[in-house]
Amino acid sequence: MPCVIDLVDESAASLAEACDGLAALGVDFDDPERLDNAALWLRRLGNDKQFLGDVLIAELAQRHREDVLDSAYGPQVVMLAPPNGNFFIRANLWPSTDEHMLRASGGTSFVYGLPHDHNFSFLTLGYFGPGYWSDYYEYDYGEVVGACGEAVPSLRFVERSRLEEGKLMLYRAHRDVHAQHPADALSVSLNVMHTTGAQGWLDQYRFDLDQGKIGAIVSGGPSEAFMRIAVGLGGAEAFDLATRFAHHHPSDRMRLACWDALAGISGDVASRDAVWRDAELAGSRLVAMEASARRAELAA
Repeated sequence: MPCVIDLVDESAASLAEACDGLAALGVDFDDPERLDNAALWLRRLGNDKQFLGDVLIAELAQRHREDVLDSAYGPQVVMLAPPNGNFFIRANLWPSTDEHMLRASGGTSFVYGLPHDHNFSFLTLGYFGPGYWSDYYEYDYGEVVGACGEAVPSLRFVERSRLEEGKLMLYRAHRDVHAQHPADALSVSLNVMHTTGAQGWLDQYRFDLDQGKIGAIVSGGPSEAFMRIAVGLGGAEAFDLATRFAHHHPSDRMRLACWDALAGISGDVASRDAVWRDAELAGSRLVAMEASARRAELAA
């Protein structure tokens, strides 16, 4: 499960001071010194119990005119500090089952009941309220390729607990899995997120806990959508690029998207089967597993 960080510091820091403190060393959760520094400034920011209310009032007053795109991370997220070097800061709202927003939008809008890992590491702090509940699991990322329905033998339950106010934890990329459940009352958490240029190509999974399998890859990027659109619109250059990427792109997920696009423009079942047969032999374990499943669906 995420690592609980026992850090006592009573001083409070403003959002600007926390950003400056984080930027001074940069954020890298694999570096003990930078991890300690990030945890310290998140703790101090969390000790300021007025700053978030001030931010929300300012946002409401200006009707989000200046940063709609920066804040559009999800219905429960408030972007506090946009990407700065290799980190950003956000607040997350966690409604209880008594909240109208949860009843109206449903739990999936707040990622409740969705077992998943993360393709980035981040720090989280319980800022307000009793905190959301999580069923925590761990697994070995290196043992899987990410195919839908692939067994995850190492996936194991650790515990159920909640992120109560003041609790500080490190979520580890590609290791910690959790299924979140509604807080007992409206709660807020603060996050320091570590970002890298490679993050968009790293997979994040949804898990089928009952079967102990990967349910889906949930970290698809815009490049895959662009490729499907380009190939679907036709043109020799798009077809040539998809073919080359399908065999040689360093991202297995991008390769699969290319094969999907090529199969999508094939006119009949036999042609699609031929595409997926070629895909099985294209040198990617992920693509081979997905191609076998697609051929089985076609045969059925």
